[in-house]
Amino acid sequence: MIPFLLKGLLRDRSRSLFPFLTVFSGVILTVILHSYMNGALSSMIQSTATFTTGHVRVMTHAYAKEADQIPNDLALLTVDTLLSELHHDFPSLYWTPRIKFGGILDIPDEKGETRAQAPVSGMGVDLFSAASPEWRILNIRQALVEGRLPQAHGEILIADQLARRLALQVGDTATLMSSTMYGSMSVTNFVIAGTVRFGIVPMDKGTVIADLSDVQQALDMQGGAGEILGFFPDGFYHDDRASDLTVAFNAHHTPPTDTTQSDADPFSPVMGTLRIQSGLADYIDLIGLYSKVIVAIFILAMSIVLWNAGLTGSLRRYGEFGVRLAIGEDKTHVYVSLLVESLMVGLIGSVIGTALGLGLSYYMQLKGLDIGAFLKDSTMMIPNVIRTRITPFTAVIGFLPGLLATFLGTAISGIGIYRRQTSELFKELEA
Repeated sequence: MIPFLLKGLLRDRSRSLFPFLTVFSGVILTVILHSYMNGALSSMIQSTATFTTGHVRVMTHAYAKEADQIPNDLALLTVDTLLSELHHDFPSLYWTPRIKFGGILDIPDEKGETRAQAPVSGMGVDLFSAASPEWRILNIRQALVEGRLPQAHGEILIADQLARRLALQVGDTATLMSSTMYGSMSVTNFVIAGTVRFGIVPMDKGTVIADLSDVQQALDMQGGAGEILGFFPDGFYHDDRASDLTVAFNAHHTPPTDTTQSDADPFSPVMGTLRIQSGLADYIDLIGLYSKVIVAIFILAMSIVLWNAGLTGSLRRYGEFGVRLAIGEDKTHVYVSLLVESLMVGLIGSVIGTALGLGLSYYMQLKGLDIGAFLKDSTMMIPNVIRTRITPFTAVIGFLPGLLATFLGTAISGIGIYRRQTSELFKELEA
């Protein structure tokens, strides 16, 4: 029966062309929109992990409560010992210590007087260790715009936009004025080795990157770090695995269960996941809800359109139904054949629509869409270039509205067969 019905659909375009185009366009939109939302969410999560929280983050209890204020007076001490423990207990992750700090970057003139100043936010990262994962995580080499990478202590990288605003050149001296771990004033001279652009507005406005040991020296934090970040090797955040790691680490470092969190040593380490530390939990859940709502809307809209198309097609095919019923075919068989036809149209439209949608999504995944013009004043960790992200589910999500909508549309419109009498259908054929 299926080959017979397929020939009928191919030879009679009035029965298949409009439903096919409806399914085809709906599936393409579903695939592209799903991959775009995946990409936008992944880009935000990845940039937040890279520059802010990591996939998991280890801090002191006291630091964690005020992490947004970067309280380096509550930082971790004896970081090397804790790093060794993390490498031993959780070897599947990359671990790297960081110090975040704020301050004023003072630019002197040829007489040593202040020529320009600007507030900056900085990061102290491991730039000189051969085993440091920071080069790959921060993608510093690709972000370099002018100059070179730091090769000696006392050299820094600054945001290219900041360098242009202050009219700085590679090789110029800049003075960082900040506060030490103990609250006193810190004044340290650095040489600008190069400028960087990460393609993220908050990072490109006023970022300073220096080696961890230089920042430790400048802020009087020898052997310390504000936080230790952990990253999964594939670069993607896995919430279940991160939660398991956090539970295991905190169980080892948290006081017995008969004490409250407030009784814990404020300087003992605690681990948190990106989902909790970044404040993106609600946003991630909202994106997941929107994905389901969008698919449901497409199914409903396509079902209504295909229902109307089915009603119109059924009116034109009443003569055909009359002949089939007159020669002994029962109504159920006619109804089932219509459902099979709809599934065939839905399958063909879904396959072709998914293939084209994946192709367009893959192109956008490689090239991306530059939305930097809309993010000039943004404070969120959103890349200027948004890319789609194709997942295994993206390859099958189009079949859900494609098959279900055609089936529902035909199922609703085909009920009319049971309401018609064979004699009436045959009279319509004669007319």
